[in-house]
Amino acid sequence: MGNGRAGHASRSIDRPQGETPRRTPARTFLRTPDGVRVDAVYEPGAAGRDVADLVFVVAHGFTGDADRPHVRRIAAALAEYGAVVTFSFRGHGASGGRSTVGDREVLDLAEAVAWARGFGHARVVTVGFSMGGSVVLRHAALAEDPPDAVVSVSAPARWYYRGTAPMRRLHWLVLRRTGRVVGRYGFRVRIHHRAWDPVPLSPTEAAARIAPVPLLLVHGDRDGYFPLDHPRMLAEAAGEHAELWLEPGMGHAENAATEDLLRRVGDWAAGAAGAAG
Repeated sequence: MGNGRAGHASRSIDRPQGETPRRTPARTFLRTPDGVRVDAVYEPGAAGRDVADLVFVVAHGFTGDADRPHVRRIAAALAEYGAVVTFSFRGHGASGGRSTVGDREVLDLAEAVAWARGFGHARVVTVGFSMGGSVVLRHAALAEDPPDAVVSVSAPARWYYRGTAPMRRLHWLVLRRTGRVVGRYGFRVRIHHRAWDPVPLSPTEAAARIAPVPLLLVHGDRDGYFPLDHPRMLAEAAGEHAELWLEPGMGHAENAATEDLLRRVGDWAAGAAGAAG
């Protein structure tokens, strides 16, 4: 598995044209440079804002997809601040291919961002959770046309971390044939059997390359997957262009994000990306 170019132009099916932006919901399959079909959904936002305003691109966590209730809840909360694009990473939901657990998923995100820009929105904010949180960091670091702001929630700082029981279970799921069978039929995720080659840019290395794009790092102090040294490492690497929120009582990723937190994320993104009020 290789990294590919995160900024490669999207080759989507039924892509909207920038000069005639659509304000109605849309669903299509995007096609990545390595030939994977990615299921993607566009929603213009509950506020019906002008197309020059903000669009969020939401990158879900491992075993999520665009139709999962926790992803729909995130999308509904962010729709109060602008349009929202959700999509299913490869190997998840209706998308094709197999999950590479954060490696080639950067290509999926790049296609979703390019599709979102095609609707005519002037500002794009990527919001990722857990695995998706690591993907938004790498995308922003590698993309030729990076987003206007990045929000990374519950992301790891380094690869191959096995310091918690949930992460040891995840490694069993990914690395063992029996685990991949459980992943396919128990969690509805199709996992690639090949190891990373080369190993992708680490989240910490990516965070150091994102400036001057504004970066918000969000992490719960009760995260059962990644302890607090992970967000602190990311914040230190990112420097003054990053803001770190350590949330009291919060667990891991989408299911742990409260409505209050999502409102604060929406407010931060609208300001950081320079979106019109």
